[in-house]
Amino acid sequence: MSIDCRAQFPQGEAADAWRLSALNPMAAGLKGSSILAIAASIKGMQAEGHPVCNLTIGDFDPGQFPIPASLQADIGVALAEGHTNYPPAVGTPELRKAVVALYERELGLSYGIDSVIVGSGARPPIYSTFALVVKPGDRVLYCAPSWNNHFYLHINHAEPVAVHCGPETNFLPTAAMLEGRLDGVSLICLNSPLNPTGTMFSDEQLGGICDLVLATNRRRETAGERPVFVMYDQVYWMLTFGGARHVTPVGLRPEMAKYTFFVDAISKSFAATGLRVGWAVIPEPLELPFKALIGHIGAWAPRPEQIATAKLLDDPATIATYHATMKQGIEDRLNALHHGLQGMKAAGLPTDSIAPQGAIYLTGRFDIAGERWNGTVIQTDEDVRRFLLDEAGFGIVPLAVFGPEDVVGWVRLSVGAVSMEDIHQGLARIERALRRLE
Repeated sequence: MSIDCRAQFPQGEAADAWRLSALNPMAAGLKGSSILAIAASIKGMQAEGHPVCNLTIGDFDPGQFPIPASLQADIGVALAEGHTNYPPAVGTPELRKAVVALYERELGLSYGIDSVIVGSGARPPIYSTFALVVKPGDRVLYCAPSWNNHFYLHINHAEPVAVHCGPETNFLPTAAMLEGRLDGVSLICLNSPLNPTGTMFSDEQLGGICDLVLATNRRRETAGERPVFVMYDQVYWMLTFGGARHVTPVGLRPEMAKYTFFVDAISKSFAATGLRVGWAVIPEPLELPFKALIGHIGAWAPRPEQIATAKLLDDPATIATYHATMKQGIEDRLNALHHGLQGMKAAGLPTDSIAPQGAIYLTGRFDIAGERWNGTVIQTDEDVRRFLLDEAGFGIVPLAVFGPEDVVGWVRLSVGAVSMEDIHQGLARIERALRRLE
């Protein structure tokens, strides 16, 4: 005889009241990912046999973009050799040394091994950076659009300072936009190449922000106040296109090393999202408390994956060979989308896009608010999304999901899980659907 545990749970309104009374208000206020909800509806359509060009999830289809063959083989070797025990809480020495060598070789940044702390992907280092420097009630500044900063603020009981950015600045902030907004700010969150837009900081744009941070911290030091730190998420830094060049705060202003937390991973640069190997590169004096945070949440990357990743990062020839194919595949897809939307624009249809710069995203625009579809007027981003999906089998994520204001019709298009054929067929369906609008 089994016990029906579900019979013990409250139901309906009683369940809602019980849940609210039982939970920490912080946890009660968290919401799931809007992107995953959109993707779930698309999977339902695909399961019913409807053709969909799914440009929603920032992930890779291994059939389109497999991980490096050497990485896969070396994970297998490490498992066969019995490397299944706990790794060090800060990461294996081999991987930490490999990150140090990678940053010096490719970014011109010389750090010691004590600055490198490994986590299971980039999220634990992001969480730990917030937890380390953000006190409850502190203000955290981030740009909108951006990925998930508002959730980390909520978890850490911080006050948001959202800087709304538009296409005129590549959807990224400038020093002028941050000027006068740093009172009480303990952390500035920056990301380049940017998720969701695929746009990147220029030397001048990022350098101006660094100058503002340094001037602010000189004043704060004189007044005996805490500094403002910068979290620089550069998970996509190896994926740049069209002559775009990745820049870093420390590379532009060496004094920023004292205030910069780098967040990085193999997730995107090597199509290895499921392997969960990431790291932070931090000011060395903060290593011990950062290590304790990672250790107590148990957010360690598996030892076999760390061993294999260290070998990959120490092999620039293998990286170059892999990227010659992988990056070209991403760039081809981004360019196909960009040229398709620009071609429709030239034909008088209400589309636009920003030329690819980095990451796996294209920023597109469907300026169809006010048009009529099935007898109703398209007004909101949800209307735009439903039109593109229902009429053209074209799955997008509205840019508004990532926080900016007044961007109806602007969308994120993610190419890691689609083929060139998917894109060409999807663009053809889009053109036909747009021509049917009233």
